[in-house]
Amino acid sequence: MILFYIAPVAGETSTLGEFVGVALGSSSSLCAKKKKNLSGSGMDSVRTIPDLCHRLISFAFQRCRVSDDLCRISVALVGSLLAGSPVVRISISDTGAASCLEEFQDLRVTDEGIFAEKWDGMLAVRTTGASDEEVHYYNLNLKEGSSNNWLTRLPSITKNGVRFSGTEVCLSVSEKFEVLLGGIKQFVEKMLILNIPNIAFELAVQHENVYKSCYGDAFLPNKSMPSPFSASNVERLKYGLQDYILRRRNDLDNNLGLSLNALEHLRTGMGTICSSKTSGRQNPGLVVDAVIIICEFSDQTSPCPRECGHQTQVLYFKDFSPSSISKSSLSALKSIDWKSYGLTLGNIMDQGGGVSLEWDNLPPHTHIDVIFHCYQAEVNFPPSKQKVLSERSLLKKAAKLALDDMKEKHSGVLLSDRALKIQSHAPALARTLAGLILSSNDMEFQGECLSLLGLLTGVEAEIVEECVKDKINAVIELNDRKPERCKDSVPLLFEDDRLQEMNFEDECEEGDDSYDSLDI
Repeated sequence: MILFYIAPVAGETSTLGEFVGVALGSSSSLCAKKKKNLSGSGMDSVRTIPDLCHRLISFAFQRCRVSDDLCRISVALVGSLLAGSPVVRISISDTGAASCLEEFQDLRVTDEGIFAEKWDGMLAVRTTGASDEEVHYYNLNLKEGSSNNWLTRLPSITKNGVRFSGTEVCLSVSEKFEVLLGGIKQFVEKMLILNIPNIAFELAVQHENVYKSCYGDAFLPNKSMPSPFSASNVERLKYGLQDYILRRRNDLDNNLGLSLNALEHLRTGMGTICSSKTSGRQNPGLVVDAVIIICEFSDQTSPCPRECGHQTQVLYFKDFSPSSISKSSLSALKSIDWKSYGLTLGNIMDQGGGVSLEWDNLPPHTHIDVIFHCYQAEVNFPPSKQKVLSERSLLKKAAKLALDDMKEKHSGVLLSDRALKIQSHAPALARTLAGLILSSNDMEFQGECLSLLGLLTGVEAEIVEECVKDKINAVIELNDRKPERCKDSVPLLFEDDRLQEMNFEDECEEGDDSYDSLDI
């Protein structure tokens, strides 16, 4: 990769330009395209310095996401002590589309103590688009808020005909180095769950009193299970969450000296649903993706109780960035009929924007991971498929689709309490039916029954009993996957072509109100 280092203009304070280079790219600098696709204004207010860093990284991610080229996001931290106080210089650069600067106006700092104690409110920004002839320099003073004095334009430098694009944002803060470093690493790991294939992260760290030399980390998108560029957002989310779980498991395994390929223990389901983009009703064009993964481990492979506990931390993304979950989405989680999937939801704990689900009946060494992503659609839907639904309804339906998808893919998973109760009688019923078949004096009848079971005459009673039990369980599982209002007929136990999967129409799905007051 060719690196281009942007030299600082005369009189400019150090902005780590010598520490982080901006890679060549060819991203568009059209603000109209970016304003349509970037979504930072709906994020939460900035309350802490780590929040500010996360927001700036998210801005860089959005600029790269709208680019058609391979992009890199680089975060550099240089720590030192000034008069006994910790000072960290931060540089966040990307090779995506140029910044329109409007995104920084959405940074609302709610705690004025940040300005007084930890940050002077200044951002040094340099940005350029692929078609620009110059690199543009700005100083932004967020203390000024919406006044005309918040932006100062500095002299630009020519690109000498070189074609590239990118943005670098620099600031200095008084904050504990370890707090910033740990928070940024966790935030980047969450961003990687989105699994956008054209974006890679790079973290460079230097501290005068801790690190004698530069220390760096490279975060590549989904190294273990790369998804194709043509994959849908929900497919990328699935691979990203699986990779996130594997990373977490591998860390635990390394600490405990274990070697485990955890992928074979994952049961995954995904669902996506969208509202009409053309309607004037609430949330037009809103899409909700849901991925639910159940991890099942044996006593020998389970690393520790806390990792396989009965609590699920819900990961929630809004417009391609980690976010706190909305009240309507929280209400949707409460309204799901979890018992129809064999799950008993105990408490839902709202932890200041983060949500944890507590299960009452999970088997030992089992863990559930849940992730939702709400964003605006970028495609037009056929008129016959247009729906107008609230975010609450969309999230609930997406979760149900993910649960149903898991039931379809994995036999015996997420069976309802009713199905499990019926299944408990399957061995006795199979034993009785097998006895009736084999004790019959009508050899033609016996041969026909065995033929329908796919067996030959003369087989042992245990084989017949096991085959009948499998058939009974298959019918129970098939009927359990069918929505309650569509259970007009029960599948036959014996069929010449074996049991076939059934397709159910949209009208069999549980209906939800298209409007909810919690979405106001």
